[in-house]
Amino acid sequence: MKTLKYISLSIAVALVGCDGDDGKDGTNGADGVSGKNGLNSLIQQTYVPVGHETCRNSGVRIDSGVDVNENGLLDDNEVDGSEYVCSPTVTNVVGGSVDTTTNNPWFSAGEEKLTQAVANNAAITNEAGKAKNIILFVGDGMGISTVTAARILAGQKMGKLGEEHQLSFDKFPFSGFAKTYNVDAQTPDSAGTMTAMMSGVKTDVGVIGVAEGVSRGSCDSVSGNELVTALELAEIAGKSTGVISTARITHATPAATYAKSADRNWEDISDIPADETANGCEDIASQLVNFEANLEARFTGLNVDGMEVMLGGGRRHFLPKDAAFNSVDATSAIEGDRTDGRDLTAEWQASYPTGHYVIDRNSFNALNAETTERVFGLFNESHMHYEADRGNDLAGEPSLTEMTEKAIDILDNNQQGYFLMVESGRIDHGHHAGNAYNALEDTIEFAKAVQSAVDATDPEETLIIVTADHSHVFTMAGYPKRGNPILGKVIAVGSEEPTLAADGMPYTTLGYTNGLGFKNLGMETDADAGYAHPYVNTRQNLTEIDTTSPGFHQEALVPMGSETHAGEDVGVYAKGPGAHLITGTNEQSMIYHVINHASNLVNQAEAALD
Repeated sequence: MKTLKYISLSIAVALVGCDGDDGKDGTNGADGVSGKNGLNSLIQQTYVPVGHETCRNSGVRIDSGVDVNENGLLDDNEVDGSEYVCSPTVTNVVGGSVDTTTNNPWFSAGEEKLTQAVANNAAITNEAGKAKNIILFVGDGMGISTVTAARILAGQKMGKLGEEHQLSFDKFPFSGFAKTYNVDAQTPDSAGTMTAMMSGVKTDVGVIGVAEGVSRGSCDSVSGNELVTALELAEIAGKSTGVISTARITHATPAATYAKSADRNWEDISDIPADETANGCEDIASQLVNFEANLEARFTGLNVDGMEVMLGGGRRHFLPKDAAFNSVDATSAIEGDRTDGRDLTAEWQASYPTGHYVIDRNSFNALNAETTERVFGLFNESHMHYEADRGNDLAGEPSLTEMTEKAIDILDNNQQGYFLMVESGRIDHGHHAGNAYNALEDTIEFAKAVQSAVDATDPEETLIIVTADHSHVFTMAGYPKRGNPILGKVIAVGSEEPTLAADGMPYTTLGYTNGLGFKNLGMETDADAGYAHPYVNTRQNLTEIDTTSPGFHQEALVPMGSETHAGEDVGVYAKGPGAHLITGTNEQSMIYHVINHASNLVNQAEAALD
């Protein structure tokens, strides 16, 4: 009877042939004096390929039997038994080529990541309200390609090849995607996207804090369409609240935390058409200063204390159009834009006499976070400087990281917790100007600010979410070799010279689908300087040009006065209580609901209103 055995060994068995016991004194195949010729017993092995039903990872079949017909082979009818020696799988054995896999650093890193992922999932709690504090970081315009390129640049600045580097939020345990379209727009703007994140309701492009029933530019249509934001709920619930932006504090993203406006451009009264102001329409800057009073007016019996931290740019929208009100670092002959004569900085100071109004780095640094009740910082006439250009500010500006650290130190004085929104607004502006250098440098600083928040908070009680409002038409192209300077020209694997395009000229890894196009402004660190030059959409010979310099603006395909947003999904990264709910692909409005679940804001606010 034939027998079948399955043997799992790490070594192969050699082919062995055993001759029969020939008759004594006889020769093989002939009878001897004392007996007849014996039969040949053989052991024969045959390779079996990957996928075999017995040896899925390949191996050897070992047949044994008697060579009856004496042909030197075992025919099927001569096989008495078979055994298999199967090649081991990577997970079962070590040695030889398997060591090459298991000892590989990429393999080990993956195992470590998996171990951490298992631990993260084991620590998940679905209990609502576990987050005492909420910090929402928004990298304005920080699409996936921006994250990737910034990650590489940050790593290369540290002496690494770059691709293997991780930004602070790359290390967060949970992530997903947000669909960024507005209700009426395939490719969105910051007003509609931030409104979705802050209120849980998607809305139209260009409107702030209101539902899609509003008509853009119609003040009357705001009534009845006002939305309640997460920051407002936190304020009602008794938490401290704060808003930080490197853009104007009245710009779309920060404004969506506190304002209700039929047009994102109504930053001060001079921006609103006269017929709309006659209807009692309040500009965004005024809404910020009147945040406490406006919120209390919307809810009967409500008593709140207003925002504790407001830091950013945009002084011009708070000052009268009168040179007498110019700040010491004003860059315009008349800094203020307001045509109603109001000095909103003075109004804020009158409402909060113990608060600190600051406009420069020294005053900011002098703040004692332990004793400061609240702070209103306006560090520039318009947007704050790009991070790479910050040293050129006349009065000095704090970095985004410094503002984040100071804000947390002030807000955490409240034992009931806090809500803080931090925007890196100039990532977006760098891209609009077609200057990857500044967009990426601001992204790197943004990542540092995120890390500062991680270091300053308790992960057991603080939910940190990092995301973007939308993307840009910013690309990484060609086939550059590993470690090639991300701001440089494409150099292929195995080469030391730039790859040439079909037109015989080199090209950069980074580029834009549309925009102002090529500029070679050398060491200029202000991306906005490019607007003073005409757009160029023809191919340029970059052979002698240093494309890694701050003032280099990448080539663009379609000529436009400003590069545009893009419509693809953006990343969402989270850690802390409720972070596990950030997974998969979701409507952008889902972010609000995660925040609400994690901190139980609606229930806390309703309890405060009872």
